[in-house]
Amino acid sequence: MRGSKLTAAIFLVIGLLSACATPARLHTESQLNDVALGCGLALGELIQDESEKKLLLAIRTEPTDQQRACVSRWARRNGLKAVFVNMQFPAG
Repeated sequence: MRGSKLTAAIFLVIGLLSACATPARLHTESQLNDVALGCGLALGELIQDESEKKLLLAIRTEPTDQQRACVSRWARRNGLKAVFVNMQFPAG
């Protein structure tokens, strides 16, 4: 009897944990642009690659602390990991 209760408890815990681990979804360019503008970034500075759906890439030269916090909050709420890529574009 005790073994069956333990087994049931283990399955319950596994079920609850798997419910928390929602699969990442690919957001549309329009959605990402709305977030970018709302966080003070330019259009196209937030991207999500199809092969790594869990990553939200912010491509910007020296984002402010507020921009980083805004993007990170949105990423966390949507089950993503914010990655900031500091790009140095050649002057010309």
